[in-house]
Amino acid sequence: MQMNFSQRLCLSGSIFLFTVGLVCTPVSVLALDEGKDAAFYQKHKEGWFWYKDPDPEQEQPDVISTNPEAAPIENRYRNSSLTEVDIDALWTMYPDDFQELLNHVQNLAVQDPSESNVLRYLVMQDVARRKALAYTNASMYVTQKYGDLFNVNQVYPAAKPGVTARVQMEQHEIGETIASGRSSHALIYFTSPTCGFCEKQNGVLNYFVEKYGWTIKPVDINRQSAIAARFGIETTPTLLLIKKGMEEYMTVAVGVVTLTELERKLYRAIRYLGGETRDDSFLLYDFQKGSALDPTSILKKKGGQSP
Repeated sequence: MQMNFSQRLCLSGSIFLFTVGLVCTPVSVLALDEGKDAAFYQKHKEGWFWYKDPDPEQEQPDVISTNPEAAPIENRYRNSSLTEVDIDALWTMYPDDFQELLNHVQNLAVQDPSESNVLRYLVMQDVARRKALAYTNASMYVTQKYGDLFNVNQVYPAAKPGVTARVQMEQHEIGETIASGRSSHALIYFTSPTCGFCEKQNGVLNYFVEKYGWTIKPVDINRQSAIAARFGIETTPTLLLIKKGMEEYMTVAVGVVTLTELERKLYRAIRYLGGETRDDSFLLYDFQKGSALDPTSILKKKGGQSP
């Protein structure tokens, strides 16, 4: 009987402890939850729909620019005595200094249009005019004295008889160059059946062949698209110049051109492929070499352009 009582007592004690544990546990959990809820509600609401005012920007102190260009430059003659500047000083004054002084004198004349101020400004204007005239005279003198350096009239005259002679020399040189290049050059003529401009160009090319006896190879860009793609041709009519033994080629004309224009362009292309001209002398004729129209001829002269 005692054993049974002990067992019952133990069972009763276990039940009591378990019951106390169940009662205490929710209290502890509730206390923790209350602490979390208090911290949550004290926290600022965050998320997409909650707007938070940005932190106020701190006022920046005004920065004073140290760039000298920001501040207007005062005319250095503003507070100077103009009576000390005589004609001789004005005549030999550096142009930038003269312009600065002239601006100041003009401003004074506009601010106070008295007789003395206006007279001073007109005198300076007269000095400037005379100085420009002196430079023009000196420039004409030097140009005439050293005409071989600066004058293009010897190869590009302006007088009518000289113009006639120049045109004849150009035409003769063009004709000789095209005729001599007939055996070593050929023209590729890109065309198409639907090209209306090609019909007009055909007549010009027929006359060109009769005059010079050149070989012109027609290429239909529709039927011979591979050749057109090789040279990157998309427009008709187009004329290309090729040379024997040379992979390099050059476009002569795109679109309809007259016979005179074709001759001139072909002449320049022949000379360029032959190495007689470069990019910077592409328009140069043979009779103009070494003249003022030859850009690099000055580099070949001893001492440059110094007389």
